[in-house]
Formats: sequence, structure tokens, C-alpha cells
Amino acid sequence: MTGADQGINPLTGQSVGRPVPHTDAAGVTAATAAARAAAPEWAALAPTRRAEILDAVAAALEAARAELVPLADAETALGEARLAGEVTRTRVQWAMFADALREGSHLDVVIDRADPAALPAPRPDLRRMMVPLGPVAVYAASNFPFAFSVPGGDTVSALAAGCPVVVKAHPGHPGLSARVGRIVADALRDAGAPDGVFAVVHGFEAGRALVTDPNITAAAFTGSLAGGRALFDLAAGRPDPIPFYGELGSLNPTVVTAAAVAARGDELAAGFVGSMTLGAGQFCTKPGLLFLPAGHGLDDRLADAVGTAEVGPLLDERIADGFRRGTDALAKVPGVRPLATGAAASGDGWHVPVRLFAVSAADLAAHADEALHECFGPAGLVVEYADDAQLLAALSAVPGALTATLHAEPDDALGPVLLDFMAARAGRVIWGGWPTGVAVTWAMQHGGPWPATTAPLHTSVGVTAVRRFLRPVVYQGVPDALLPPALRDDNPWGLPRRVNGSLLKSGENPI
Repeated sequence: MTGADQGINPLTGQSVGRPVPHTDAAGVTAATAAARAAAPEWAALAPTRRAEILDAVAAALEAARAELVPLADAETALGEARLAGEVTRTRVQWAMFADALREGSHLDVVIDRADPAALPAPRPDLRRMMVPLGPVAVYAASNFPFAFSVPGGDTVSALAAGCPVVVKAHPGHPGLSARVGRIVADALRDAGAPDGVFAVVHGFEAGRALVTDPNITAAAFTGSLAGGRALFDLAAGRPDPIPFYGELGSLNPTVVTAAAVAARGDELAAGFVGSMTLGAGQFCTKPGLLFLPAGHGLDDRLADAVGTAEVGPLLDERIADGFRRGTDALAKVPGVRPLATGAAASGDGWHVPVRLFAVSAADLAAHADEALHECFGPAGLVVEYADDAQLLAALSAVPGALTATLHAEPDDALGPVLLDFMAARAGRVIWGGWPTGVAVTWAMQHGGPWPATTAPLHTSVGVTAVRRFLRPVVYQGVPDALLPPALRDDNPWGLPRRVNGSLLKSGENPI
């Protein structure tokens, strides 16, 4: 493996910082071998001890804020205000997982005591808990250089699960990735984590080598459908296939009923364009489809919103080229017409205009294979439906999504039907809001059916993201002294546990 990743300022197209060398094959192997060696010690730590170490990383990220935000802005042009907020979000994620470790329910401890009188047959002593998979490969995203990159949710949730992590840095912000990687690694070491528990590698070939390395037991990815599918196939094609948790892209349909148009049509038109263009349309939760009733009368309002939208450059030349190809192809789909086009900012960077198209629901259903492709960037498609049947038929053609949004009135007869319809096709169903913005909470589900993700049972945001990197093990008839601490009678870690079917809270230890 040779070469280097060079940061490019999206506003100017000019190089920034020093090139970051790609990691060669020997470097990838060394990183994964060190992760494998660190895995037993990291997994054996009490959850509260691991929580202390995560808190130390959170503090280190906060302490480096003044250094990291300008570095990130130079390579992404996302703006210092947006990036400062993202540092906060990232720190909060680390603290949230630390709190989850202290609470302890992620280990899902279940104990069924031996019962010779049990039916249909005598029952042995059975004790079940979740254990870490082992070293995890994390593939950083371009559009969130903190929250979904080197120190992002995939990294911290895997570490919280007890798994060492090797991150493949995104080439769009290599200088930031190298620097924040050193900060995380130093904080982990200084807080007492074992050597090898965290590393960062760079380069396309390093990414391919990482997912096929025999020391890696799972992989997490946020990025394009093409890139994610290629890595997914490599993970599945190994002699020992591993789980691959990929977030690959989503059209995120939004449906507006006739009653909602009548009640607040102008507001909804402006809200859609605002959400569609947020972050230059480079959010995985960007609403790409807007279903409106035929005769909605909002064309002028949508065009006005497009014309006044302030949109920064796209993150890199590859994304800008893909946007142009995607929107040009959409314009050629039968029945699709241009609705509004904004003015692209001038300059030598990766600037593109906002583009909004329209199509009838009937034409969309007839040409779904051509029309229903994500255009990563500030583009959207208005789908005009003549009646409820046409709306449902067009929605049926939309592939699985991260989100689905409904703007309706409480007495809309179709509301309950649409909510059920959306719940079958998306991981998060939104009433009366917009999908951009993903709360960092225990309840959040950031995932969905293919092609939104490769594993719709899981989330990449929120506490339950930790489940991706754990597997259940049952111990049968094992003497108490030989059991893991989580399963011993005296419950030394103070975990919540289900004993003989009854849930005991933390501290309710005797069994």
C-alpha cells in the first residue's frame, strides 16, 4: 500500500495541512494483532471501570475543542458553529455510554436457578449474559467529522461493549482524523486502558484489508451504498463471515396530506426545503422525497425557498461529481420535470446549486428503478398524488429508509394507515417534524430496512448501538466461584438482573 490522503478545503479546492500516509499491510496487521491482544483485558474490566475510561476520553475531546474545530473546518468547510456543536454531541455520546455502563442493563443478565421440579423436565442452573465479540473495524464517515468519524458513535459503542477498535479514517478529513486519533489514544492510555485497544489506519487498501483481517470480529460503516455494499460483500465472503453493520443511504420520504396543506402549506414548503438543504443536503436523514396532493399550489413557495436557501460547498469533488451525475440522470426520467434550481455559489471549491424536481405518483411508480436513487446533496423530488390509493402505491415503491415523516391533521382518516405503512419501511417515524437531526438518547433508532442499512435490527445512534458488538453466552451448571462476576450470586458489579423470571434492580443482589 502506498500513497497518502491530502486534506482539501471544499470552499477553495486548495490543499490544506500535510499529507497523511496510507497504512501499509504490515501496519494494518500490527493494529489488528494489538487489538486482539488487548481484547481479553478490556473485556474483563468492570463496567464502572470502563465507564471511567470513556469519561476520560470525553474530557480530552472537550479540552481539545479549540484546536479541533478550526482543523475540521479547514478540511470540511462545515463552519465553526456547526462543528463546535458536533464536538459537544460527540462528547455527550461518550458520556452517555459511560452512564449506560454504570447502569449495567446492556449485559442483559438472566439467571434461572436449578429446579428439579420444573416442567416439562428438571431444569439445570442456567445463567446468561452478553459478552464482547472482539476487535471491531469502524469506517469513518465524511459528513460528520466528529460524531460519525474517528471518535464517533460506532467507536464509542464498540469500546463500551468491551471491544477494541481499529478505525479506518475517511480521506476527506485526514489531518483531523490523525490528530483526534492521537487524542483518543492518549486519553485511553492515560486512563489505564490496555495498549492496542484503539488505533487509526488510513487509505483505501487499508480499509479492504481491515474488513478481511482474521483478527476483526465485526465492522461498522457509515457511507455510500456502493462503498458499503463492497465492504459488506467482503465481510460476508470471508472464510469466517463477520457481522457488518452498514448505514448506506436513504431517501427518507415525507408525506403531507391535503388537510395539512390547507392548514399550513407555506410553512411546510419552507420547512421541507430547509431540512433538505441543511448541511448542503449531506445528512443521511435528509428528506429526499416530498409527497404532496395534486393541486397543492405550493410550487411558487417551494421555488422561493430554493431560491433563498444558503448552501455551502459539498465535502469533496467526488461527492460533487456524484451529485451532478445523479441530478442530471433524475432530470431525464420520464415524467420528471424541474421545479426549481438555486444559484450555485461562485468559487473554485465544490459548489452546486439546489435542485428540486417534481413527478406524478403514477410516473414515479412506473419508473421507480430510475427515479428512486439517493442524490447526496441539496436535491429533492416532489411526488404529486391524485388520491390515497395512488399515494400508497407510490410509497410502496420507495425502498427501506432511515426515516419516514408524516404531516397530517389529527383527524386525517389516512393518518393511522400511513403511520403503520411507514413503520414497516423505516426505522424512525416522525409526526409533524423533520428528520434531519438525530437525538443522542436511549430511545433513538438510527437504522432501517435495506438499503438504508445492512442490519435493520440495530441502531448506530443511542445506547442500544452497543448491542451490535455483543453476543449471548449461557453458563450451565458452572460453580459460582468460576462464573463471570456478572453471573455470581453476590452480584459484585451491582447489575440489574432477571432471576427466575423476575427483574431485580441494581443492588438487589441476593439470589
